[in-house]
Amino acid sequence: MATDYDAPRKTEDDSESIEALKERVPDKLSGAVDVDDADNPSAFELPGADLSDLELDVVVLPPQDDEFTCVECFLVKHRMQFDHESKLGPICKECAA
Repeated sequence: MATDYDAPRKTEDDSESIEALKERVPDKLSGAVDVDDADNPSAFELPGADLSDLELDVVVLPPQDDEFTCVECFLVKHRMQFDHESKLGPICKECAA
């Protein structure tokens, strides 16, 4: 059986008034915060949070033998991304384009 996905889909249940729908939807502007925040599944800190007491353990590696730092975008790129050498230093293919 073929289905016309562009056809309007209205049933008897769609006859609810806008007022009834507004009553069911929680107020987005209220100050209440949901404990099980679905928008923040990995429990990232929200903007404005105090992170001054947080210690980060990050290992920073120097550029490897097959890498260079582009003088235009300042990103460390693989030698395959090398386009040309300027007066200031190496330029990647993205910045040369």
